[in-house]
This record gives sequence, structure tokens and C-alpha cells, in this order.
Amino acid sequence: MTIKDLQEDVDKWITTIGVRYFNEMTNMAILTEEVGELARVMSRTYGEQSFKRETTEVEKKEMLADEMADVLWVLTCLANQTGVDLEKAVKKNMLKKTGRDRDRHKNNPKLM
Repeated sequence: MTIKDLQEDVDKWITTIGVRYFNEMTNMAILTEEVGELARVMSRTYGEQSFKRETTEVEKKEMLADEMADVLWVLTCLANQTGVDLEKAVKKNMLKKTGRDRDRHKNNPKLM
């Protein structure tokens, strides 16, 4: 699936099953909520917090994948609503990062 396919699939779902998009500010709040849910799973999987019950590695991976997908979903909704071509934006952003950081990380002693 390309990013363009994702944007089209999300739009089709929203307009057929979801009825309509929430407004942009509501979706921004939902995105923040979803990032918080991802942070919760990350902090329990890789940080010092613990899950409330015994959780297998498979369950942890499934939770991470689900929360990441939720973040991507809402971000895609926002892109659709605001007319952002995410595929084009990501390509442009990669070029920016490549030019800016070409040698920066290679020369960072903290990363050696």
C-alpha cells in the first residue's frame, strides 16, 4: 500500500462508514490522545513502567502496532481534511533531512 492508497482508503472509509470527518480541531485532539496511548504502551514495553497484568511479547507487539496504526489513521484524516499529499510531503521532508543531516549524525561523538 502506498501513502496515496492509504489516504484514498481512509477517505473512502470516512465517507461511507464513518459518515463524515470530525472537524480538524477534534481530530487534532484525537491525534494527541492516540499519541498518548502509544506513549503508554512504549513506556511499559521499553521504559520503567509495568503493565497492570502479565503481558506476552506478542501482545506487546500487537498493542504497539495497533496504537501506531491509530496514530497513522488520524494523521491521515488530518492530511485529507487539510489537502496535504502525505506521499509528496514525506518525499520532500526526506530530501530536507538528507541535505541538512548528511554528515551531522556521522560526526556526532554521542552516536559513536
